[in-house]
Amino acid sequence: MVPTFDRVLLRANRWAVIAMLAAMATMVFANVALRFLTDHSILWVEEASRYLMIWLTFVGAGLVLRYGGHIGIDALQRALPRHAAWIRAAIFLLLLAFFATMLWIGTRYALLTWGQTTPVLQIPIGAVYLAMPIGFALMIVHLLLMAAAYVRQGRYLADAEFDADAVKL
Repeated sequence: MVPTFDRVLLRANRWAVIAMLAAMATMVFANVALRFLTDHSILWVEEASRYLMIWLTFVGAGLVLRYGGHIGIDALQRALPRHAAWIRAAIFLLLLAFFATMLWIGTRYALLTWGQTTPVLQIPIGAVYLAMPIGFALMIVHLLLMAAAYVRQGRYLADAEFDADAVKL
């Protein structure tokens, strides 16, 4: 059951990131081309692409975490190899606490700002802030899925499309 959930989550998360990036690139390209060719631009593109970038960052952060792509310092683990599993367990717990705190804070921000609207699109600002709790919830799920391999062996998850160990320096 967990491997199936993991595959479905991974596929959905990747396609969400791909769709947001494609939409952002298409909008910005069209706006630049239109501005160059006609001296006019689409007013809402800059605002929409900015908000898509925020969503892209938070929704994609779990994928980056899953493959060990975030910046990390492993000097303590290397200096104390006998205690490395305990150090990774502490890192896991700290990350889980931080992500849960940010999920809570992000939810509060989204709820508090739901009544305000953006200048051009006139969508609730809370919809933009909703990227934060959704992104941190995804990071919690990805963290829990990778916890055993990371804590025990210091391994990140890999699949046919991305092998974290192959890119380590």
